[in-house]
Amino acid sequence: MLKALIFDVDGTLAETEDLHRQAFNRAFDQLGLSWHWSPEQYAELLKVMGGKERLLHYIAQTHPDNEQALAARMPEIHDLKTQIYGELIETGHLKLRPGVARIIAEARAAGVRLGVATTTTRLNLDRLVAINFPDGDKPFDVIAAGDEAANKKPAPDIFDIAVERLGIDPADGIAFEDSAAGIRSALDAGLSVLATRSRYTRSHRLDGAFSAVSDLGEPGRPHQHLSGVTWPDGVVTLAGLQSWHAARQIGADA
Repeated sequence: MLKALIFDVDGTLAETEDLHRQAFNRAFDQLGLSWHWSPEQYAELLKVMGGKERLLHYIAQTHPDNEQALAARMPEIHDLKTQIYGELIETGHLKLRPGVARIIAEARAAGVRLGVATTTTRLNLDRLVAINFPDGDKPFDVIAAGDEAANKKPAPDIFDIAVERLGIDPADGIAFEDSAAGIRSALDAGLSVLATRSRYTRSHRLDGAFSAVSDLGEPGRPHQHLSGVTWPDGVVTLAGLQSWHAARQIGADA
């Protein structure tokens, strides 16, 4: 029985990644650092999961002669970047990706639990939720975020935490991811994965996802099917997920 849906955040709940890139660049400028990450460069940097880890990787690759001193500034840079990112979200009113709010509403109405498993900070998630779920609504039953996991994706740690907090068998959950590393993380935690390709993961292979689509789709605005399971009218629904999950369990028990 399908008991829970677990969402990644950046690129999955919303197209946040370019706001992260802009926030990094503004932080660099304010701190007097002559760094600027282009969209192409940032797409490569996103292969390193976690903003702090991304910064340290960049410093190690581009400033080996001054790595120790610059790495010591990482917390300062990342804290300012997080502040700027929050301001960008609040002024830009960043919306959820197509179908996300709908399927969350369907799950809540049906008593299917909702979780988050992300390497982004809890503050970033809270800001995104506050804008898209007004009046203090808290759609997620469980949140695993930021530095709670010892190892970042593609390690399964953050999904393991979410599954444990939900109190489910991972076979009873479906994860939503947008990246190759995220898919690997969820699979190794024992979850099935539905992939929704995002702006910065267009080059990623989505191997392992039982279905890959451009987004979850909306009535009258179907998604583009990429691979795996197809969905009626190009819209991923809770009923469709439940039907697929039930058929999968029957197959596993046969």
